[in-house]
Amino acid sequence: MRIHMIRRDASAKRDALASLFAVLVSLAIMAFLILLAGANPLTGFVVMFKAAFLGKIAITETLARSAPLLLTGLAAIVALKVKFWNLGAEGQLLVGAMAAAYVGTLTQLPGALLIPGMILASMVGGGLAAVFPAILKTRLNVNEVVSTLMLNFIILSLMIALLSGPWRDTVSNWPDSPDILPDAEWPTFWRGTRLHLGVVLAVLSALFVALFLRRSTFGLCMDIVGDNPVAAAHARIDVRRTVLIAALLSGAFAGLAGGGEVGGIQYQVMTSISSGYGYAGLIVAMLARLSPLAAIPSALFLASVMTGSDEMSRQLGVPSFLADAVQGITLLAVLICSQFARYKVHVSWTSHGRAR
Repeated sequence: MRIHMIRRDASAKRDALASLFAVLVSLAIMAFLILLAGANPLTGFVVMFKAAFLGKIAITETLARSAPLLLTGLAAIVALKVKFWNLGAEGQLLVGAMAAAYVGTLTQLPGALLIPGMILASMVGGGLAAVFPAILKTRLNVNEVVSTLMLNFIILSLMIALLSGPWRDTVSNWPDSPDILPDAEWPTFWRGTRLHLGVVLAVLSALFVALFLRRSTFGLCMDIVGDNPVAAAHARIDVRRTVLIAALLSGAFAGLAGGGEVGGIQYQVMTSISSGYGYAGLIVAMLARLSPLAAIPSALFLASVMTGSDEMSRQLGVPSFLADAVQGITLLAVLICSQFARYKVHVSWTSHGRAR
């Protein structure tokens, strides 16, 4: 018996079904994990749904958590379009957060310029953090998986050193940065909630990336470079320049996610400012099949799991890290389902060395 994998023609419908099936598989495994934790899976899912979607606080908290997930997902999508495996979105998010917090404490700036300055600073900081490993890849052929991943820990260590030393908040004496100015706090769209400007910016960013990749000449160049860099070079496309710009854009979106956490949620930098949003962004991108618009429901799904798992842990005693397990399971399910969406299995039986 011989098993062959035969490539199928591209199909948006099959891709969508593969992502949907991956979500169902991850939820089924999540139910099993809830059962192992000694709770009723049906009760657990009811608690999760209520905590994520029922009520003003629930839905706005889910939307607030989906914003950094969507932005880091867009960061992964842009980078993967040119086959640049940016695993450094977590570090780029932290750089964006630090840059935004620094600008948000500048008393020299007029109040009206604080929020635009924070947005710009976070995007520039995140972009520069992504360009460095891109330069290493294009100039020295350094593997970007290693360089971007290791840079996360370097940035985190530098941030902790700053928060424990020169940037430590002298008022609270905690290892946090000073609070941003009141004029630098991002506006909220629902009183008493954390539905802030960053959520709108995340959705607008998804629309921008969708139009940019589909309608712009540079978006077409990114597709060509990602599909075949040799052919792109023969077509007189500057492959190095394309990868560098894609990395800059990728880091900018991850940095903006950090800026949103500072401006709309925490109002300062702290060591726990990110709940692993940078790593989860890759799951959002894969679940969305690298579609910027599909990244919106993908981010909402993961955000609802995070929000619901926290409440389920409080009510049912289920471990709070269940959400992290579900994220990893979802990524594996997406990768496996993607293979079956792109390839079909052909089994041939042989007799005396000949295929029937």
